[in-house]
Amino acid sequence: MSAVNRSSSSIRPALAALLPVSLLLVGCGGPNLIERLSFGNWGFWGTVVIVLDLVALIDLLSDETRETTSMAIWALLIIFFPVGGVLLYFFIGRD
Repeated sequence: MSAVNRSSSSIRPALAALLPVSLLLVGCGGPNLIERLSFGNWGFWGTVVIVLDLVALIDLLSDETRETTSMAIWALLIIFFPVGGVLLYFFIGRD
């Protein structure tokens, strides 16, 4: 069991390092998290979406029982679909 904990603990820093890079490389047709952050005047609801996305990503990265692939899929879902992804994560993805 210690080998499993050791391998998952070495993957978490790599995933944490890749998350900002994936934030910079996202580029779907709609406004993703980076596009929302790049606007200087996004308003109240834009701020709410950004805060909820960041809370969801922090909660996701702090979950030590989740598999790495599941964590990566949820992170990409939250990043590519900021509103729908965070709603799905809070209602379905959390244990």
